Amino acid sequence: MCQVPEEAARLLEGVGARRLRHALALLIGARSWDADALVRATAAPRRAIDALLAALGDDLDDGRIRRDRIDAYRPLTVPPLLADPVAHLLPEHAEAVAAMDELIAAAPRARTALDHVAATAETAVRRALLLGARFWLGSARLLCVGDHDLTSLAVALTHPGVEITVVDIDDRILEFIGDEAARRGLPIRCRFADLRLGLPAGARESADLVFTDPPYTPDGVALFTRRGLEGLRDRETGRVLVAYGASEGTPALALKVQEALGPLHLAYEAIWPDFNRYHGAPAIGSASDLYVLRPTSRTWKALGSAVAGTRIYTQGPQAVESPDRPVDPAVAEPADLLVGDWPKGFAPGTPRVHLATWLAKPYAGRAADVVVALPAGYNALLPRVLLASRAERVRVLTPAVLPRALKSVLAAVYHVKTEPGEIVASRVAPPGGAGAVLRYILDRPHVRVAGSWREGLIRHATGGLTKNQARARIQDAAPWLGDATVLDLPAHRLSDLPDAVRRTLDL
Repeated sequence: MCQVPEEAARLLEGVGARRLRHALALLIGARSWDADALVRATAAPRRAIDALLAALGDDLDDGRIRRDRIDAYRPLTVPPLLADPVAHLLPEHAEAVAAMDELIAAAPRARTALDHVAATAETAVRRALLLGARFWLGSARLLCVGDHDLTSLAVALTHPGVEITVVDIDDRILEFIGDEAARRGLPIRCRFADLRLGLPAGARESADLVFTDPPYTPDGVALFTRRGLEGLRDRETGRVLVAYGASEGTPALALKVQEALGPLHLAYEAIWPDFNRYHGAPAIGSASDLYVLRPTSRTWKALGSAVAGTRIYTQGPQAVESPDRPVDPAVAEPADLLVGDWPKGFAPGTPRVHLATWLAKPYAGRAADVVVALPAGYNALLPRVLLASRAERVRVLTPAVLPRALKSVLAAVYHVKTEPGEIVASRVAPPGGAGAVLRYILDRPHVRVAGSWREGLIRHATGGLTKNQARARIQDAAPWLGDATVLDLPAHRLSDLPDAVRRTLDL
C-alpha cells in the first residue's frame, strides 16, 4: 500500500471506488481542480468528492496533488469510466457543440419548482448523436417530453431531416426554442401542456422516438415516460429514451423509480451509466444514466390505467412532500359547475369535472357560472382554464396571477377582475372587425386554430374569401400555427394571435 493518508486509502478501496480513483488521476495532472469540477468530470457524488479532498489533507496544494507526493498516489489512479458510445463522433460536430454552448447560455434560467438542471452542451449533442447511431432518422419524428435541456435543438442541428415536437409546461422554454428554430430554419414545433393532465391532441401517437429528462421522483419518471408512450405512433419499433440519475449511495431511490416503471411492462434495451452530464445536481454526481426503453404488447393495455399522483417534483408547491392545501369551501359560492379537486360533501348535487377533462374537451352541459379550484403549482394553466370555458362567468380560486402578455387576448372574451386569491372573468359581447375573427377562434378553444380561423375569415372578411384564399392568408400570417389548438399554443403565440388575425384581414 502506498504511503497515503489512512482515510484516503480507505475511500479508495472497494468495487465502488473507481470514480474516486478517476478523481485522483485528475488531481495528479497539470491543472487545478475544485470539487464542482471533479464532480462533473467523474460523476462521483459531491459528498464523496468532499470526503476524498478532506482525506487528502496537506497532500493537496492549489487543487492538485503536491508534486513531491505524486509518485505515492499514481499507482492508485485509474483512467475514466466506461467508454462513451458516441465520444468518437464528437470531433466531427464541434460546431454543433459550440452552438449548443451559446444556446444553453442564452436560454431562460432554470426553475427549481420544475426541477430544472441544465445539461451540458456536449450532453445535448451526444444525445442527438446516439439517436443517429442507434436508429435510422431519415424520416423520423421525435417527441421531446419537456425540453429544458434543448435536446430538440441539438437533434435538429445534427440531423436536419428529423421532425421534432417539443411539449413543455414552461412557456419561456417554448418561446426560446420556437424563436431559435424559426431563426435557424429548423423543423421544430412547440406545444404547451401540463403533462400531469395529458398530452396535446396533436402530439398523441405522433412520434417514432421520444426523449425525456423528467423530474427525478418515481411518479415524475413514470408520468413523463407514460406521456412519451402515449406520443408514439410506431408501436412496433418505437423507443422512449429516459434520463434518470440517483446518487451512488442511494440505490433504493433508483429501485423505486424502476418499480414505478414496472407496471408499464417495458423492456430495458440499454442503460448507459453517467451518460448525461449537468451544470448542477452535485448530489447525484452531476450525472444521470440514459435508459432506452422499448414497449411490449402489454404496455399498451397498461396505458389505460390511472396515473399515480401529480406531485412529481422534488421542490416547490407540487413537490412530493409538500402539504396538501385543500380549497376552503367557504369561499366558493353556489355554482352550476365545479372544476378541479373539491372536498367531499361540498355542494352536493353540483356537477364536477376534473381539470384534465375540462382542458381536453368542451363541457357538454349548460353552465352559466363555473368555479375552478386551481392549486399552487398550476399557475401556467390559469389563462388556459379561462379560455377553455364557454360559461358566462368563470371564477378561479388560485394564488396565480394572469401573465400581462395574455391580457389582451383574454380581453377579447372576458372582463377580468382580480381579487386576492381569485380571478373573476365575465364574458363580454363579441366585438367587430378583427376582434370578431379573434373571438370566433377563442370561442372554439378545443379545435384546431387553423380551421376556426379560416371559417372566421370567410364569415367576416370584406369582399368574401374562398377557403383556399383564407388558408393562404393564415399560412402567411402564422406559419408557426400547424395543428395547434388555442389551449396548446405557447403563451407567446397566443399573444401574437390578435396581430396575426389583423394581418389576415388587412390583406
